Amino acid sequence: MLDHGAPPQSPTPPPSPTSGTGARLMRRKPVERLVAEGGQGEGGKLRRSLGLWQLTMISIGATLGTGIFVVLGEAVPDAGPAVTLAFVIAGLTALFSALSYAELAGTIPVSGSSYSYAYATMGELIAWVCGWCLVLEYGVSVAAVAVGWGEYLNELLDGALGVTIPDALSAPPGDGGVFNLPALIVVLLAMVFLLGGARESARANTIMVIVKIAALLLFCTIGVQGFRSGNYENFMPLGMAGVSAAGATLFFSYIGFDAASTAGEEARDAQRDLPRAIMLSLVIVTALYVLVAAVAVGARPWQKFDGSEAALAGIMKDVTGGSFWGTVLAAGAVIAIASVVLTVLYGQTRILFAMSRDGLVPKVFSRVHPRTGTPRANTLIVSLFCGVLAAAVPLGRLADATSIGTLFAFALVNVAVVVLRRTRPEMPRTFRVPLSPVLPALGFAFCVWMMGSLDAVTWGVFGVWMAVGLVFYFLYGYRRSRLATPEK
Repeated sequence: MLDHGAPPQSPTPPPSPTSGTGARLMRRKPVERLVAEGGQGEGGKLRRSLGLWQLTMISIGATLGTGIFVVLGEAVPDAGPAVTLAFVIAGLTALFSALSYAELAGTIPVSGSSYSYAYATMGELIAWVCGWCLVLEYGVSVAAVAVGWGEYLNELLDGALGVTIPDALSAPPGDGGVFNLPALIVVLLAMVFLLGGARESARANTIMVIVKIAALLLFCTIGVQGFRSGNYENFMPLGMAGVSAAGATLFFSYIGFDAASTAGEEARDAQRDLPRAIMLSLVIVTALYVLVAAVAVGARPWQKFDGSEAALAGIMKDVTGGSFWGTVLAAGAVIAIASVVLTVLYGQTRILFAMSRDGLVPKVFSRVHPRTGTPRANTLIVSLFCGVLAAAVPLGRLADATSIGTLFAFALVNVAVVVLRRTRPEMPRTFRVPLSPVLPALGFAFCVWMMGSLDAVTWGVFGVWMAVGLVFYFLYGYRRSRLATPEK
């Protein structure tokens, strides 16, 4: 709920004690300091140029696309026709966390997203763990999405020109290829847009979002003509366990809604617009996901979803008996998935920008180019890393690894909103989570439940990732943190 009558903010509280290892690990960064440093980087400042419309489009751009264009083909074999229920469950999980994000984004409008929220409420070590999860969430998500882009690019080339990129150059090792060149290309194209500036990138993203919504509505219009009610007769063939497993995978499709919160230092009125953008985008995306999934399963028996990463284009071909509309949809998907790559890559660079400003990662990530007002070196490094990752790692494992990192970060956000309510009740809040702490507790519980649905291999990857992150923190961030060395 919007809150227009909050009392004035109190003076900055004293900083957390920094003597002793335990105290240093728990040191918190005051909210006032987080906000005061907003936009400031090494050698320049980020530019405030984004309004509600652009922020909502960033959130939709980062969310809408991959789950329905790519991951749907992997989720249906797990859940059967109940994949629609899996989308609803994943959407509810996202909704509870989105409410917490909306409150914290309006209270702490900075680029660090849940990393900064954890820093203000639970201390530096938890903030680092959260930030490290966000690196997994955003960076690996870019790579996973880029892999799916190549699938639809081949669909488009096949339908339009009758040619395709050879498997050796359009799939990663382990999926029948040697190097996924299209995945690398789409990441590099997104990098070019981001180097031009936040406003220019937002403008390009808005155009792409409109195109992909139109493409999905076109699919529903044509796909419903092939709808067969018999495809829903055995609604839950693999039981609730299958629905839960599919929901955990499909949660990957919802991670983008928090991308708006990474734009907190480039929004013109962040405290007002960020909560609205987060909630509005989630409602739009969930409605489209459920609608498209329902039509897709109605038009094709669930047993025929064989893990194809371009399932919707195939359904269009089946329904119409020709390739024209499938080719049109593939063109829309190419644009849609490029939008996801652009906005999620944007979020990753801003997370690292905030962590670098706090001293927890190298300063190169917070350098701002004076002409464009963008973290240029940051963008180049992250783009090249994600592009190579996309070209070399199969999609399925990337999607699951992203989901577990996202769920962990979202769980911490639900805790953070309750902690800040108790420790700083007097702070102005432009949005308040209703029924707190009940809804944040439900959000936390849903995240933990969905994490438990992921397989042991994914947990193993996550454990290794966390171990590497803790080693980096204690070797670098622990000593270089600006809270430990404020003079730097």
